[in-house]
Amino acid sequence: MFGIVRPCRHRLGERLKTQWMAHLCGLCLALRRDHGQFARIVTNYDGLLISVLTEAQAPRAQAEGWRRTAGPCPLRGMRTASVARGEGARLAAAVSLVLASAKVRDHMADGDGLLARAPVAVAARRVAESWGRAGARSGSAVGFDTGVLVEAVDRQLGLEALAGPGTPILTVTEPTETATAAAFAHTAVLAGRPGNAVPLAEAGRLFGRLAHLLDAVEDQAADAQSGAWNPLTATGTALTEARRLADDAVHGIRLALREVEFTDGKLAHRLLVHELPAAVDRAFGTASCAHGPSLYGPPPSGPYGPPGGPGAPLPPQPPHRDRRGLLAGCAVWMGLACTCQMCCGTYEDPWTRERREALCSNCDCSGCGDCCNCCSCCGEDGGCCDGCDCGCDCGC
Repeated sequence: MFGIVRPCRHRLGERLKTQWMAHLCGLCLALRRDHGQFARIVTNYDGLLISVLTEAQAPRAQAEGWRRTAGPCPLRGMRTASVARGEGARLAAAVSLVLASAKVRDHMADGDGLLARAPVAVAARRVAESWGRAGARSGSAVGFDTGVLVEAVDRQLGLEALAGPGTPILTVTEPTETATAAAFAHTAVLAGRPGNAVPLAEAGRLFGRLAHLLDAVEDQAADAQSGAWNPLTATGTALTEARRLADDAVHGIRLALREVEFTDGKLAHRLLVHELPAAVDRAFGTASCAHGPSLYGPPPSGPYGPPGGPGAPLPPQPPHRDRRGLLAGCAVWMGLACTCQMCCGTYEDPWTRERREALCSNCDCSGCGDCCNCCSCCGEDGGCCDGCDCGCDCGC
């Protein structure tokens, strides 16, 4: 998985985490249903924001109709779950495919890793072209012209070729801003809320800027070592300036979302208002937190951290009556191992069905203070913002 919006379980709470997983699984299944198993590798945390925003704006009855019960999956510990299946998930799949295609082409242009070898580059080009066509088909099915994304990608390559010391960094981020603005705005069309298109386009534009900046910050050291092109290095943009622009983008997204009319915007607000500052802190390495078990993240210092913290032994759990047999448990174990669920997140023991924490499930709650400092932690319903002084004024 990849993306900048990577919430931890502590901040989401159980209810919002369930909703978040419904959209993540919905995006994954939409990719498989429309484009085959291999397309599922482009599933990403940021792409599901399209699905989240669409459902958040839709009338409640319509949003409920955009859910279905999915069958057992190794990534859910072989449990069924309610997943998103509506037009938002299809739009998210289309955007993810087109942008993944662009990412592959970008790596090919830079000659990164194995893509520097001609046979691998030829195969990668075919995959990228296939994803681009598939994304166009899915986008057309929900009334979205992915041409704006393709045009932005092509313009991006030209801008990077011309950029040099002194070029404003926002000149380089503009194509990404344009692409994400179009995708965010179309969620208003799918949800039947055309009045939301303008503020969502602004939120999407700033989100694209933020994603581009944070990607550049996180990759700068590796790019310098490998000789790959990096927008910050190429334009001579200092990290302090990049941080200022990132913070401004986060603030602008918060202001834009105030103008959006949601039916149920709690998850969208949590991800775009409270998780984005955490993403900025994580990229710039300016915050840390030692909250409880998370969806992913590096371990803290010390064997376990504070009592109940990441990596601490789980409390005893009552035995389960529905233990799996030897062969069924082995089959589940193989599925968990092949999908990395035993390494990341949580999973059920293949035989006893007890909940287990994965090896790398320690919390990286960077930026938890964004909410905890001003609202005493949002809690299960995300309703922390009424009357607090953190500046979000959202009544989430």
